[in-house]
Amino acid sequence: MFKNNVGSIDRIIRAVIGIAALVAFFLVPDAGWRWWLLIGIVPLATALMGSCPIYSILGLSTCPVKRA
Repeated sequence: MFKNNVGSIDRIIRAVIGIAALVAFFLVPDAGWRWWLLIGIVPLATALMGSCPIYSILGLSTCPVKRA
C-alpha cells in the first residue's frame, strides 16, 4: 500500500511519543487542553505502518538504503 520510509529508530521514537501522549490523555481527565494529546494517535499510527505521508510528500526516508 504505502512504501516504507520510516527507519527502526524513527519508528521507536514515534511509538514512544505516541504512547506517552495517549497515556497523558487518560492521566489528566480534568484538563481542558487534554484533547490535544489525541494527536499522539498520528505518530503511533505511522510507527505501526512504517510509512509517513509527510516523508512521502517531501521525498524523505529514514530507512536504510538497500544495496543491489
